[in-house]
Amino acid sequence: MAAGLSRPGDAIDAVIFDMDGVLADSEPLHQHAIRVLLAEYGVDWAPDGRDPTVGLTSLESFAVICARHALPHDPRRLDELYTARVLPLLRERVTPLPGVPDVPRALVARGLRLGLASSSGPDVIETTLATLGVRPLFEVVVSGVEVARGKPAPDVFLEAAKRLGVPPDACVVVEDSERGVRAARAAGMRCVAVPCAETRHHDFTDATLVLPDLLALLTCGVFA
Repeated sequence: MAAGLSRPGDAIDAVIFDMDGVLADSEPLHQHAIRVLLAEYGVDWAPDGRDPTVGLTSLESFAVICARHALPHDPRRLDELYTARVLPLLRERVTPLPGVPDVPRALVARGLRLGLASSSGPDVIETTLATLGVRPLFEVVVSGVEVARGKPAPDVFLEAAKRLGVPPDACVVVEDSERGVRAARAAGMRCVAVPCAETRHHDFTDATLVLPDLLALLTCGVFA
């Protein structure tokens, strides 16, 4: 990991969070919805902790899946079917990860501005944040479908910084995936990686700092 997350003269004004696997324990729910949907077409989707779609938009994920399996629908239609199935699951079963909502609230109390940049679609983002009760904490919310390129391209993080009115080098990103970390670094932002159960095997070499959980963000000296 790189050293020196907080350097003299490098003020941090904003924190941009990823959502799935960072704020919400939602990756298992997304995978369940995908597996059930694909099982209807005779496809056994079981990445076994090596899911090649982590960090992608759902449309990009289904493009990957369609390239591997013959399916009766194109990626866009599969994405629509998946979204219709996952939203009720999120409303009923999504749970916050440790440190939510306490960590985002503490950052706001310290005068930091919060943004959210997720590969999930707008409906999935709004449903997840509303269910967790944290939507009001985020000044801006950007979905990967709103920008030209998904992670590991920097577009979603650059758009979040633009909407916040904060330069990229004054932002810290909190991510859980290798693609997300690469996107943050490509945006010229410092990045704290907080791996979740599904991403612990990822390569976080490009992260500025790797933490065991979100709670550690408040005591790691990031904002000293």
